[in-house]
Amino acid sequence: MAKGPRHRIQFRRRREHRTNYRQRLKLLLSQKPRVVVRKSPRHMRVQLISPSEKGDVVLASATSTELQKFGYEGATGNTPTAYLTGLLFGLRALKKGHKNGVLDIGLHSSRSGTRIYATLKGIIDAGMKVPHDPSIFPSDERIRGEHIAKMPNHFDKIKKKILSEFAKKGE
Repeated sequence: MAKGPRHRIQFRRRREHRTNYRQRLKLLLSQKPRVVVRKSPRHMRVQLISPSEKGDVVLASATSTELQKFGYEGATGNTPTAYLTGLLFGLRALKKGHKNGVLDIGLHSSRSGTRIYATLKGIIDAGMKVPHDPSIFPSDERIRGEHIAKMPNHFDKIKKKILSEFAKKGE
């Protein structure tokens, strides 16, 4: 380990490769809530987070495992699931009165057509306003799951069920 008067130890979360503080500062200076999208090999998680003096506050959230309540039977770590999770999140956020945000993908690399951007497309289709470039979205065939051989062919049925659930509740 380096020693001496000029050696500066990085923050713990930076050393652990968990936080990019320059990116976080830019997002916080925008004065908009962050739409935090996190992915794992098996799941997707989306949260609307607002900073406060005591710490970040979660305003709305959705995970891919919640799609089972709507009758989804497929895997929870693919592109169609990411889109449906984003749609569910967007409708929940709009119901709570949150209409805009800024996308925060954390330390994930930004490549067009990935699950992160499928989630963003679901959020946009729900009606939220998040700055984006439409060229980054995956194709509609990929979002519907046509590239997955074992994908149950009920994407549209689940999408309608999610939309009707929020239509019943006054939105």
